[in-house]
Amino acid sequence: VLQNLSQTPVLRELLKEAKIPGTMIKIESPELCMLCCFSFKQEPQLIKLDQPGPLTLAMHQFVTEMQETKKGVVTPKELFAQVCKKAIRFKGYQQQDSHELLRYLLDGMRAEE
Repeated sequence: VLQNLSQTPVLRELLKEAKIPGTMIKIESPELCMLCCFSFKQEPQLIKLDQPGPLTLAMHQFVTEMQETKKGVVTPKELFAQVCKKAIRFKGYQQQDSHELLRYLLDGMRAEE
């Protein structure tokens, strides 16, 4: 899950921009653009970002480390610690489904918006 997320260009760019508080980002949805052809013109949304939360910062750090080719082995220790703070069920290193991790990770970052 984490390797796939680290290779998602839109997520990488948003995390890079989210690290700087007060940044304005423009959200343009391809789905909305397709709908525009059939109905009304949908303008992109401008959103001002606040200070990112600890989970978002840990995700940014992890994605950045994954992109560094000379880094070698990357351990998501800080990211996992932040996920455990949001979802206690992950503490104790018990077996969990990857889709549960994805859900709690993305929901946790969204809650920090």
